[in-house]
Order: sequence, then structure tokens, then C-alpha cells
Amino acid sequence: MKYMNIKIFAVLLSAFCIMSCEKEEEQVIFTGATPPALAVSSTEDLVLTKATENYQSLQFQWTNPSYDFSNGPNTHDVNYAFELDANGGNFEGDYISTAIPRDVAKSFTVKDLNTFLSGLELTDYESHPFQFRITSTLANGAVPMHSNVVEINITTYLDVVYPVPDELFITGAATPGDWMAGGDPPLTSQQFTKINTYTFVLESIELNGDVGFLFVPVYGNWDNKYGFTGDGLANNVNGDTFKPGGNDMKSPAAGTYKITVNFKTGKYSLEAL
Repeated sequence: MKYMNIKIFAVLLSAFCIMSCEKEEEQVIFTGATPPALAVSSTEDLVLTKATENYQSLQFQWTNPSYDFSNGPNTHDVNYAFELDANGGNFEGDYISTAIPRDVAKSFTVKDLNTFLSGLELTDYESHPFQFRITSTLANGAVPMHSNVVEINITTYLDVVYPVPDELFITGAATPGDWMAGGDPPLTSQQFTKINTYTFVLESIELNGDVGFLFVPVYGNWDNKYGFTGDGLANNVNGDTFKPGGNDMKSPAAGTYKITVNFKTGKYSLEAL
């Protein structure tokens, strides 16, 4: 009798193990989704102006992509990226993207839209065919789905983040001239060239690696400076955001660089030569 009980227990245990293995092997599989459909309040040619910057402009809406899996419809949050390209780029190269977690609409004032479009650094007061789309993803960027592309001809206006100085210099331990002292005469080798109403370029400069630098409108004068918007020496060394009175910026590895400072976007970049 005891032998029979042991045998029955062994059979039941084997059956349980088989059922457990089958359950463990069961996988949840993505079965499909409908790409989000993007719509906008108007696709008519649009001219943005400083005088109307506080008015409402374009409103975008899109549908939920309805991700489906083998165990049923998706129950997790869907994240969206609102993406921008221009002049027939078709999102194949560099383009602008901003995250919109879990929402299915985006509205812009005139100023907000002008600022968003300025990220592509196109010529102001000229019409450009801007392209918009939505990319939806699940957690960790999984299963990206792209919407249709909406194209609108838009004319932007010049609207700088900070007042543009007449001149701009670089100073700091990263530079050949080290940190400037009060009253020092200008170093022309560390002076930027103003290439348009809001952009300065220093075509070539030798930099020391992993040390600080700042931008100043008047060399030898510490009344004004431009530095990183975050903590000192915590910037992306290939370029980042800046602001008046900001903190020391950290240089990349030692070498020769081209530096661009854009007062329209409040960003600077370093390009290795």
C-alpha cells in the first residue's frame, strides 16, 4: 500500500513538472499594431511673427497605435516622440525629436513653434517645407511605429534665447592663453567671427583636454560671461547648452577644434579638425 502511494505521488509529480515546463516555455509575442495617424489643425502655409508670439498656433493629434500581443491587447504605457525634419529630409539624417510620454496631442503657441523649428537652424524670414511625424514605442524604445508625415510650409522669425553680443572670445585653462585676467588685452587668436545675426564661429583653436573654459563678450572683463547651464564641468564635451553667468565648461580631449556658438538656440558645439 505504501509502495502504491509512492508510485501515485511520482506520477503526479511528473505531471506537475511537465505542466510547469510547458508554462515556462509559453512566450508572449508581438502580433501587430496600427501605426499612429497624425492630424494637424491646418496645413496651410504659415508665417510666424514676433508680434503674435503668444497666440495659439498649430495643434497636433494622433491615434493610439493599439499594440497587440499573443496574450491580448497591450496594457502598458505607450510613449511618443514628436519629430521634425525639413526640406525633404524625410527623417533619414539629422532631425529634431522631443518626447511626449503617454499623450496623444501637442499644441504650440507661435513662440513655442518658432523655437521648436529653430532647432534645425534654417534661414529665418524664408518659407521652408517642415515635416512632422509621431513615433510611438513601448518601454525601453521597443517596437517603434512611425505615423504618416505631415508637411507644412512655415516661415520663422529671428528670436534669440539671449541678447547677442557684438563680439565673443573664449578663455580658460583649455585655451592657449589660459584664464584671462582683468584688464588683459584681447587675444585675436581666441576671438570668434560673427557669421550672422546670432551665430559665432571660431574656425580653429588648439585646446587642452578635460579642463575648463568660458565664453566672454569682452576679453579681460569678468562683468559678463557665458557658461554651462548645469553644474560646472558636467557638460557634454562635444557641445551643450549655455547661458549668461553659467558654470565652467569642460573641454574634450586635447586637439584642434572648430567651435560654434548659437545665441538663437542657446547651444554651442565643438568639431574636431
